[in-house]
Amino acid sequence: MEECISIFDMLKIGVGPSSSHTLGPWRAAEGFLEELRETNNLENVHFIKVDLYGSLSLTGIGHATDLAVMLGLSGQDPEIIPVENIDKIINVIKDNNQLLLGNKFKIPFFYKEDIKFNKNFLPFHANGITFTASFLDNTEYSSTFFSIGGGFVVKEERINAKKKHAIKCAFPYPTQNAKDLLDYCTAQNRSISEVVYENEKSMRSEETIHTELMRIWDTMLECMYIGCHSEGILPGGLNVRRRAFDMHQNLIGLSNYSNPQEWLECIRKTEVKFRQILKWVSCFALAVNEVNAALGRVVTAPTNGSAGVIPAVLMYYLVIENHNAGEKEIKQFLIVAGEIGSIFKKGSTISAAMGGCQAEIGVSSAMAAAALCELMGGTPAQVQMAAEIAMEHHLGLTCDPIGGLVQIPCIERNTMGAIKAINAAELALETDAKNAKVPLDKVVDTMWQTAKDMNSKYKETSEGGLALAVNFADC
Repeated sequence: MEECISIFDMLKIGVGPSSSHTLGPWRAAEGFLEELRETNNLENVHFIKVDLYGSLSLTGIGHATDLAVMLGLSGQDPEIIPVENIDKIINVIKDNNQLLLGNKFKIPFFYKEDIKFNKNFLPFHANGITFTASFLDNTEYSSTFFSIGGGFVVKEERINAKKKHAIKCAFPYPTQNAKDLLDYCTAQNRSISEVVYENEKSMRSEETIHTELMRIWDTMLECMYIGCHSEGILPGGLNVRRRAFDMHQNLIGLSNYSNPQEWLECIRKTEVKFRQILKWVSCFALAVNEVNAALGRVVTAPTNGSAGVIPAVLMYYLVIENHNAGEKEIKQFLIVAGEIGSIFKKGSTISAAMGGCQAEIGVSSAMAAAALCELMGGTPAQVQMAAEIAMEHHLGLTCDPIGGLVQIPCIERNTMGAIKAINAAELALETDAKNAKVPLDKVVDTMWQTAKDMNSKYKETSEGGLALAVNFADC
């Protein structure tokens, strides 16, 4: 059976700042709780120890990995937890040295001792995490998880599986690579979004697909809105000042609105010269990733660190290119973006700890370029070409966050990824796809080869690049 990944696997709602270092460990903690429930041992837990390995250890503090673990063990859901409650829950744990396991059972928890940062790497993946529960009868139970990027989590015993780990299903049009997808489009005379939509319908109702896609977009829109209306300094110690607020104030002028949708309509009435377009796209991307850096709610697309690219490009289409666009176009964009992201996940990686930032910003730019290209009338071949162009010019991009925080250079990189996506879509639309020299599958494979060749210093370890050249004292 082919590897089948839903668009809702690629576009997840969660809390920042990192899908692999925050959302993944959070989901791993939830998974550990579920294992304890299944064995009827949750109520018998005396205490829990957590070991973080590799990249989770090296940049875990900056990515709030320790906080995510505590929240997950507390039974909090990253999709629905009020973000304003996060500090309160964490402070109660720290002040009382006590954790409400599964939001039900009080256990002692000394976070400085019970969460251990191990710099050594476990086999298979750079993001390893082991939970060990000690029970009242003096027995123990341990379980190891790997956060493989984009909020995806796999178990240790699946390491030796012959295929990459993914949800298995029975899509009518299963795709392992871009060629498979293009072949289906040609044979069925359908667009990429139409083929992918048929796959999604094999898993859930049309009503559910509609509701969930619009929930994803509403989260993206609200995130941009919040980011454009929030000022101040981002947490973490680098003293990074939010920029989206000032940029937005200069662009929006004296417009009156009271909610995100009214805000969108006001932007449609603003000046759209080239410089303004560049600023708006950058503003949208900055807004999302400033919210992400402040532990706000974002949509992984395909990761938290690259969460600003897709909403920025979709917003560009809605407020600049097509003022009549609505739910139909929004859903079409997200469907194509999700599918392109799944192709990169199956053929390469979406984890910066495995592939550097090319796996995050590069993939998100390719996703956005493809989606925009289809909305602008591109053929399936041109859509894939847009994705290829976007990724081609992100190959080799390193992940070297200063202080292990998803701030510098991460926030700005989302603006670059968004602009490149728009450019890539336009180039593809002006090209006969028959003349393409580099198929999308070739660039996916090249990205994976580049990832394997890349020095580990440039894979989200904060041991090289800007992370080494610039320190907190410089900031």
